[in-house]
Amino acid sequence: MSGENNYLLEMRGITKIFPGVKANDNVDLLVKKGEIHALVGENGAGKTTLMKVLYGLYDSDAGEIFYDGEKINMTDPQQAINLGIGMVHQHFKLIDTLTVTENIILGAEPRQGLAINYDRAREQVEEISKKYGLKVDPDAKIQDISVGMQQRVEIIKILYRGADLLIFDEPTAVLTPQEIDELFEIFNSLREQGKTLIFITHKLKEVKTISDRITVLRDGKSVDCVETSSVTEKDVAELMVGREVLFRVEKDKAKPGKEVLQVKNIHVRDNRGLKTVNGISLNVKEGEIYGIAGVEGNGQTELVEALTGLRPVEEGQVFYQGEDITNLSARKLKDRKIGHIPEDRLRRGLVTNFTLSENFILGFHHQSPYSRSIFMDYKEIEEHAKSLIGDFDVRTSSHNNLASKLSGGNQQKVIIAREFIQEPKLLIASQPTRGVDVGSIEFIHKQLINKRDEGTAILLVSAELNEILSLSDRIGVIYEGEIVDTFTAEEADEREIGRLMTGSGKEVKTGE
Repeated sequence: MSGENNYLLEMRGITKIFPGVKANDNVDLLVKKGEIHALVGENGAGKTTLMKVLYGLYDSDAGEIFYDGEKINMTDPQQAINLGIGMVHQHFKLIDTLTVTENIILGAEPRQGLAINYDRAREQVEEISKKYGLKVDPDAKIQDISVGMQQRVEIIKILYRGADLLIFDEPTAVLTPQEIDELFEIFNSLREQGKTLIFITHKLKEVKTISDRITVLRDGKSVDCVETSSVTEKDVAELMVGREVLFRVEKDKAKPGKEVLQVKNIHVRDNRGLKTVNGISLNVKEGEIYGIAGVEGNGQTELVEALTGLRPVEEGQVFYQGEDITNLSARKLKDRKIGHIPEDRLRRGLVTNFTLSENFILGFHHQSPYSRSIFMDYKEIEEHAKSLIGDFDVRTSSHNNLASKLSGGNQQKVIIAREFIQEPKLLIASQPTRGVDVGSIEFIHKQLINKRDEGTAILLVSAELNEILSLSDRIGVIYEGEIVDTFTAEEADEREIGRLMTGSGKEVKTGE
């Protein structure tokens, strides 16, 4: 059986059970040498669990693994590394204060006598970087490089240890479009040089772009394995969720009301002290979605943080329902029913070592009915959590589980549920579907439209241009911290917006 059809990896009948949930249920995964194999499924389908079994982070409860024709009993990650299996996790395992080279060699340092041979280490890093097209600065500290560069460091780290099978868990979730293109060039380079890749993703366009074959998981079971060239995105989506999926957003024409948010000529600086928001003006009305389209890194993050009390406005003013709220604290803005879905769910959206019940009330924990005088009403909090878990399809065995135990997409659902249920008058949604599966994207889009139709003013920031075009009633294009043009939904042209996003034909508009 092992080795047939030139398989490098055979996982057969893998079962993994956690208390209250069967994460993998008799799963098969067969990966050929030298291919890019996409592993897809909804949040909670068991993709990451299966890869953690392969990488030795979890013991399976049943099943067999064959690697390069030999049956193996994977016991820990070091065994996987010794066999030539490497994994780039969704949340990187790097130490910010160390250099690129120090992170790559950590635990596998070249020695010269008793001392670490840093010159040799640096040479090895440069050799791997050049061979696979992974340009990095070996002397830069992790805290000073972009997320895309950090990912390259993780790739070099596993190549340094001799990996032939590379596992990528949601590698594009936090990358800009340009960084995704660069990553796929790296993927092709790795494949051309004989490496085998397993690629976990929710983004079906990426699956079609880069993979050779696709294995689909649903509810912990393997549903099918297909040649990528033989299926459409719609086919894969339906395999993932077990029903027809709407790729278009169905909505009626907006009926905007009174102005809720008015931003007047604001200027904001980033963590380096550089001005990244340069005089932005815009407004958002009741019952409309104002979308901001732009390549990430053009001031969107700082703009959202300034509007949500997380970063100071240096110049200009922000008005909410006629009240000047410039530089009010995040808590005071929450009290005024301003909702916020942050772009980074781990840094800004969740406390991962808190339970789901606790995370569902973050920012509202001091309010009734969750708090009565100086006491917390834990019964009310738990019932609230149970309700949201059901209503928003959060895949978990218990409301008492830690947020850290959820998949990235289910963590996002917790944040969405918490912000939506508070009935905000203004919702600032930054990357609301980042790292979320196709079925959940459809659900979140419907919820955003429902909120709009209920009269909520929504400011939407997304790196996904299709999302902006599908949901927005008005669109402002941001480039280098300025709104360079605005469009109504009817006027919006994808090519024109794409051109403006790259700075071509820049003409600053107020968005009024």
